[in-house]
Amino acid sequence: MSDFVVALAGNPNVGKSTLFNALTGLKQHTGNWSGKTVECAEGKFEFCGKNFRVVDLPGIYSFYSDSAEEKAAKEYILSQRADMVIVVADASCLERNLNLCLQAMDMFDDVVLCLNFMDEAQKHGIGIDEKRLSDILGIPVICTSARQGEGVDKVREAAFDISENDLSINPFKAEIMHKGEEERSLGYMHLSEEICRSVCVKNNKGFEFQKKIDSIILSPKLGIPVIILFLTILFFITAKLANYPSQFLGFVFSLAGVKLSSILDVLKVSSAVKSLVLDGIYGTTSFVVSVMLPPMAVFFPLFTFLEECGFLPRIAFSLDGVFKKVNANGKQAITSMMALGCNAAAITNCRIIGTKRERFIAVLTNNFIPCNGRFPLIIVLSSVFIADGKGFLTALAVVGFLVLSVCIMILTSLFLSKTFLKGEVSSFVLELPPYRRPQIKKIVVRSILDRTVFVMGRSITAAMPAGALIWFLQNISADGTPLMLHIAHFFDAPARIMGLDGIILASFFIGFPANETVLPVIFMCMGGMNNVGEIADMGAFAAVLAQNGWTHITAVCTILFSICHFPCATALATIKKETRSFIYTAFAFFMPVAVGFMLCTIANFILNLF
Repeated sequence: MSDFVVALAGNPNVGKSTLFNALTGLKQHTGNWSGKTVECAEGKFEFCGKNFRVVDLPGIYSFYSDSAEEKAAKEYILSQRADMVIVVADASCLERNLNLCLQAMDMFDDVVLCLNFMDEAQKHGIGIDEKRLSDILGIPVICTSARQGEGVDKVREAAFDISENDLSINPFKAEIMHKGEEERSLGYMHLSEEICRSVCVKNNKGFEFQKKIDSIILSPKLGIPVIILFLTILFFITAKLANYPSQFLGFVFSLAGVKLSSILDVLKVSSAVKSLVLDGIYGTTSFVVSVMLPPMAVFFPLFTFLEECGFLPRIAFSLDGVFKKVNANGKQAITSMMALGCNAAAITNCRIIGTKRERFIAVLTNNFIPCNGRFPLIIVLSSVFIADGKGFLTALAVVGFLVLSVCIMILTSLFLSKTFLKGEVSSFVLELPPYRRPQIKKIVVRSILDRTVFVMGRSITAAMPAGALIWFLQNISADGTPLMLHIAHFFDAPARIMGLDGIILASFFIGFPANETVLPVIFMCMGGMNNVGEIADMGAFAAVLAQNGWTHITAVCTILFSICHFPCATALATIKKETRSFIYTAFAFFMPVAVGFMLCTIANFILNLF
């Protein structure tokens, strides 16, 4: 007996994926629809002896727009591959969400409306007469709070009931069907407003707090300064709190290094192998963990907190107008915020942008926003060379570089929209989710397990072979000169123009597999791995770099090139997958390098004047 197929549809940010997870548990998988770049998730559950297969459609606002996600969702429903459709709506903003439910009812008979976030709706003083709403629509209406697991069994019961019985056709469906497509979309909006007026009771006091906050954050004059203040506080906390665990980890790795050395002596390994293990593999990996892990462990929970409470979408809203002025899509602001976590993930999420032209602009410029792998380098160098170890000045410097990276991305977007990727700006709906109380458990899971552990695992995987490679380059000679010096000499001429040196520039290319390895590779090449305990000592760290000719100008130019250089291997592979073009992938590699060369050269010239 075949599974009964249930399709979940809904606007973004309505808790659809949370309901999907609650229904299916671990019995799920994610993949792409055949011939499309749109991701879908499928899972299963059993209820009353019957098997159900759940398909999580991409988050959409309308079945009548041209984006890949909305086309894919509409085609899936019209194909009749689903036996029923559950439309998930945010109960706190039903008027906006009900529009999609009416469209689904237009295309499909067996539809259920799930009013999610009922707990938040009640906190905001919103009451919904779900029985009256069900009578008007002629379909089952279920109230849930999927995050708490409330009402999930009722969804399963509704699926079972529909699998055993047929639903009655809704009373106003015939009136909509005979109208043209454009007239029906307008009709849905008016109908949603009319229905909501008859079933919703709102206490406006519940929205006063949110409106007061939004009047500041979304203000044309105050919005950007407030956002910069929030980011400054975030990076101040990150820089301040990360020092202590870095020092502790440095001490631990120093002791462990002594033990490892003793073990190698007992095993009577050769001095060359011992140096390879201690100075190469162990030293580089220790640096990555000691210097990179603490900022990530502090930054990711704070970043996830802002994301969960609804602050990040408001940053995107504030930047929406700027992107439209440079002839790019406002959704690029959303993908830009995602890049602070991972450029590869943000590039994948550029699929939310409907047109190919605007999507490619977002993909090609996303790398200008520094990801989590580059922030530790920016934080460390800003603290040591620019802020002299002062936490608040470090935060200001980091935010300054972040603002600069956004400006660079906007300017390159303008350049692309006026040259290679000309075209008209498409319109879209940007929905701001209500402010929500973040769930501590969810923050811990997402920030520590999904982000910090994942990124550190990837970093360590890249650091170990990078350390071994550097050791060989330093210890294998050609014409009496170590190979690393030959490579550094090759890069030295353009690097000097940029305010760098050959070792720094070579380290960026060696760190191509993962951005997290660039700083430890630089440090190792400059002889900073002799004592692992020094890797978290900022004073010793600065001394090693100063002995190799580093100044504040070197640090600034290194940070600038970290912002403006080729994507890491993972991001570049993602660009190739999303654009399906070798030419665009090559352009994505060389364009930021060209921008970085020009920017560093200008900065080097100006700073040397003063």
